[in-house]
Amino acid sequence: MGPSKANLRLVMFDIDGTLTESMKLDEECFIRAFKDVFGFADIDTDWMRYKHVTDSGLLQEIFHMRAGRAISPHETLKFQQRFFTLLGNASAASPFRAVKGAVELLRCLSTSQAHQVSLATGGWRVSARLKMESAGMRFDDFPAASADDAVAREDIMRASMQRASTAQGGHKFASTIYVGDGVWDARVCRGLGFPFIGIGTGVHAEKLRAEGAVRVFANLSDGNSLLTALDMIAVETQRL
Repeated sequence: MGPSKANLRLVMFDIDGTLTESMKLDEECFIRAFKDVFGFADIDTDWMRYKHVTDSGLLQEIFHMRAGRAISPHETLKFQQRFFTLLGNASAASPFRAVKGAVELLRCLSTSQAHQVSLATGGWRVSARLKMESAGMRFDDFPAASADDAVAREDIMRASMQRASTAQGGHKFASTIYVGDGVWDARVCRGLGFPFIGIGTGVHAEKLRAEGAVRVFANLSDGNSLLTALDMIAVETQRL
């Protein structure tokens, strides 16, 4: 007999840089879309300078800075269409790769009676689906929230958790652990009280630890260590 739902744990994943190696190309297409649609050049790509590091948040803030007004729904749609076209063309020319171990880890967690997987991405749903499918994973296999649902990353995470709960019949999880690669991920998790597992190496790994990551892995290839870390963090969380 498997564990009861009373001990069910939610494992929430970021996508870009965590499940898919898509950060660089995604950024290039995003910046190119600003040029193609609005004629905006020299976009500051130090994303930590912006209030919300999500596609919707960045689009709204950058457009307001350059145009001096809020972006309209029509302009948002034009930008998205161009961005998705650029991203689709890029993936057709050279498919995105999964982060090492991502496919296997998702498969393992999906068959676990102790875990529920969900996705919380700062990207839009169309691009998230494209990147995951290009890398051999299915976005629609998991409860998910994206920049279509909210501007703020914390609201995206809350929506992902709610959808995961709904998928389990309204069950409240014993713990929620977030796996991501961004410093902004770590900061939002700290505010929400979610234990954060970071994905990164070198200086970036140190930055994630400094922001409160409870564990940092270079990638997702060491499935056994990751599962052990998830179990240990979940147990520790339940004690608090």
